[in-house]
Amino acid sequence: MNGTVEPLTSTTPRPVRWTMFSQAWRDVAFVHWRIDPAAVARLLPAGVRPDTLDGSTQVGLVAFHMEGVGIGPSPGIPYFGTFAETNVRLYTVDDAGHRGVYFLSLDATRLAPVLVARALGVPYSWSRMRIGGSHGERAFGCRRRWPGPPGVASRLKVRAGAAVVRPTELERFVTARWGLHVSGRSGTAYWPNEHDEWPLHQARLTLLDDGLVAAAGVSGLGEPSSVLWSPGVRVRFGSKQQVHRSGHQRR
Repeated sequence: MNGTVEPLTSTTPRPVRWTMFSQAWRDVAFVHWRIDPAAVARLLPAGVRPDTLDGSTQVGLVAFHMEGVGIGPSPGIPYFGTFAETNVRLYTVDDAGHRGVYFLSLDATRLAPVLVARALGVPYSWSRMRIGGSHGERAFGCRRRWPGPPGVASRLKVRAGAAVVRPTELERFVTARWGLHVSGRSGTAYWPNEHDEWPLHQARLTLLDDGLVAAAGVSGLGEPSSVLWSPGVRVRFGSKQQVHRSGHQRR
């Protein structure tokens, strides 16, 4: 452990040199809750620990439209590269100081990308999903199909407000993440990414009926600590880096 954790910055501290794949995240709703790090440490793979801000960490429910997933810098795969997604996430740091995201679950509407992602160690599920809304309100719905538990569902609506001019430390903590931690057969890896600064808006939660967070193993949440909306960003992912080789067992 080197003792140095990378700073919370609105732009990447490590530009991606080679683009392994790219995608766009559009029409993004972020809902977050403050939680004790000890309550979620058991859900993380070996080699990473909960990242903290003022003694706590965050669990996020994030719904959006994935667009143009492509290999390398290509513009994206038609049809299969565009779909709705909802994920439940935790915020992590590894012994090299990389701050990242660890997905407890990801739900998507396209079966083919789900199968590919699961083979890479990313825990996607195949689900029915919809995104809609009008008059400034965005609606996101999800119902899981496979592998389960089947029927787990989420409904949320947010009303976007004023643009965020200077993100708070919490807003940077939950959005300015420049990689993800994944666990697989060979251990835990860090997958860096790069994108423009998030164009964020304050948002108000007008509906929440969610079972995904509890199904992922997190319970006892109170009122959200942060609700945001963004029109989105285009993202480039670089090469994975191994951070732990002892397997994918959870603590």
